[in-house]
Amino acid sequence: MENLKKIIKQFPKVGEVKEIKALTSGLINQTYLVKSVSPEEPDYVLQRINHLIFTNIEMLQHNIEVVTRHIRQKLEARHEEDIERKVLHFLPSTNGKTYFYDGEGYWRISIFIPRSQTLETVTPESSYLAGLKFGEFQAMLADVPEQLGEIIPDFHNMEFRLKQLREAVSANMSGRLAEVQDIVDAIEKDADTMCSAERFYREGKLPKRICHCDTKVSNMLFDENGKVLCVIDLDTVMPSFIFSDFGDFLRSAANTGKEDEADLNKVKFNMEIFKAFTKGYIESAQAFLTPLEIEMLPYAATLFPYMQAVRFLADYINGDTYYQTRYKDHNLVRTKAQYKLYLEAKSATPDMKAYINSLL
Repeated sequence: MENLKKIIKQFPKVGEVKEIKALTSGLINQTYLVKSVSPEEPDYVLQRINHLIFTNIEMLQHNIEVVTRHIRQKLEARHEEDIERKVLHFLPSTNGKTYFYDGEGYWRISIFIPRSQTLETVTPESSYLAGLKFGEFQAMLADVPEQLGEIIPDFHNMEFRLKQLREAVSANMSGRLAEVQDIVDAIEKDADTMCSAERFYREGKLPKRICHCDTKVSNMLFDENGKVLCVIDLDTVMPSFIFSDFGDFLRSAANTGKEDEADLNKVKFNMEIFKAFTKGYIESAQAFLTPLEIEMLPYAATLFPYMQAVRFLADYINGDTYYQTRYKDHNLVRTKAQYKLYLEAKSATPDMKAYINSLL
């Protein structure tokens, strides 16, 4: 804890510290709650940023600063109340930046948002709120004047993920290709269609927006009355297609099974979750979306399970070198579960289109 106190001293705006305790939430960064001695002072959140995943900390924090500043300006222009609880606020360190390097790791401090909570449970109600808030998040950032960096290059680039799969197939490092050739063939059959976004982007038909790129219910803070305060966990905020926020949420939330469900009969596409999320999203995002973006929302719902199946399959063929596995065929089980979800979402496309049209 003494080392943590030394780090905190590098952020001059933090007053006298009463207590530091580890927070268990969050899988990527080490996170601590810093309690202030004075009741007049806010509490703080201290994080060590995982620079093995986020290799460009300067870009990472610049993206976050641009986004939080722009959202704050929008809230002020709307004369919102309680703004400090509706947008994250990161403090400058002694070097003037919103992070500090201690020789081993990168640290940052934000103001703790009091009387707030996160939710883990996905329900139609929470999905509607997620759609509403993440759509609003995109809408508020649609006119950001500064260029943001791509913090994880090609993160949701379908062409890039298929290239990785084809390289894995060509190398066949683990000798597993023969047993999964039928899945490879099935994936390749739809490859051109699933790369539509990149193709339309090159043709100038589809824009990139500022997206969250990690949309889930747990990445929102709620107040004591169950209303959404703000979006959190901004590390993956970067330019992307709006599909990144729409499709990635549904990949997990609308899956009736687990991501690695071995019983494929349990894997269905939950249309009630789709409808709830989509209703909220359309309500808050429709004003800035192009007709093509709206038309392609069902494509987004199929894109992300397809993409994840491609990634799991490539890793399986490579010999399980990227994802942690708990047993020998874990990545293959994941592949089959995600591909089944893709097929379920694909078959639901007419219903998805009809529902979206009913909202317009």
